Amino acid sequence: MRITLYTDTLGDVSGVCRFIQDMARLARESGRDLTVVTSTCKPIPAAPNLINFPPVIAGAMPRYPDLDIVAPPVFAMLRHALDRRSDVVHTSTPGPVGLVGRMAAVLNAAPVCGVYHTDFPAYLQELYSSRLMGWGTARVMRLFYTGMSRIFSRSEEYAQALVKIGVEPDRIVTLRPGVETATFRPEFRNAAIWRTVTGARAGAVKALYCGRVSTEKNLPLLVESWIAAHGRLASLGVDAQLVVVGGGPYLERMKRELGDGSAVFAGYRHGAELSALYASSDLFVFPSATDTLGQVVLEAQASGVPVLVTDRGGPKQVVDDGVTGLVLGAANPDAWSDAIVGLLPDDERRRTMGAAAFAWAQGFSIRASFEHFWRTHEEAMERGA
Repeated sequence: MRITLYTDTLGDVSGVCRFIQDMARLARESGRDLTVVTSTCKPIPAAPNLINFPPVIAGAMPRYPDLDIVAPPVFAMLRHALDRRSDVVHTSTPGPVGLVGRMAAVLNAAPVCGVYHTDFPAYLQELYSSRLMGWGTARVMRLFYTGMSRIFSRSEEYAQALVKIGVEPDRIVTLRPGVETATFRPEFRNAAIWRTVTGARAGAVKALYCGRVSTEKNLPLLVESWIAAHGRLASLGVDAQLVVVGGGPYLERMKRELGDGSAVFAGYRHGAELSALYASSDLFVFPSATDTLGQVVLEAQASGVPVLVTDRGGPKQVVDDGVTGLVLGAANPDAWSDAIVGLLPDDERRRTMGAAAFAWAQGFSIRASFEHFWRTHEEAMERGA
């Protein structure tokens, strides 16, 4: 079976990019024929099955300069599709490159599979403060997924979200979550990593956030709860810092709101540095209410770190509430403040939860996720275009 995966995002720092790169790597290692096609100005990893067609036009997304909007070289990409003759086409994103993938499927008379990686209706509604934007995006998403053989959801909750926008339930498959447990492990804990983060204090207990620094990640709630928690921790004599890894349109405002030294900003981190930052933190905080899975939540638990997530979206489905972390109200900053104050000073409880998180994450093998991904495409091929 020959699969071509079309994606608008491959060079960004995100859980989606890491997932796609993992699928490509595991295909190479297992001798499967999977090629990933994108069009971006950003550098992508060097690998024989990752192909970048430089965009004809590229520009920053309004209100989100870290993300690009591109016009891909459609005819060159379609010539590649005709030469490759895929048995199944996979469209990973509902953007310009994803649309080229839909065209490629028609040229090859191939069935199409897709994935609902990002809750774009909720994301854009929050980013642009417009319910009309959310409504319109949901209609576009419905059109994009029409006619696909199989559509992956990253969690059961977002399988229901797909049904709400008009996708037939019998075409939806909840993809088994997976994390690269060799990359994220407790033994990568290294206090020296904090020397690379400006303002980080070696002796402080640290709560880590990793992801896009944008309002759709519910970061205003984290700011409010952290300010309250930090004051309470200081009164208890606990030196605590919030560490923010990533970038985005909310970054400068977040720096101003947390400008008292209670937070430090590490920027984008990759590879061994990212693994060390996870493992060297004491608590992971992820307040998003719009993530379909939250790959970072699995990565933190695999690193032996307890996690705080909201009761909305996919992340809560990869957390054992009360054992590997806590599930808290998405609009309840007091509950977040209480949880932070309760956990950061309590070394024994954090160690117990961290050990449970590590053991829990071992059940989410990225290789099992890949095999599920591959089998579903085989079924689509057998059903035909």
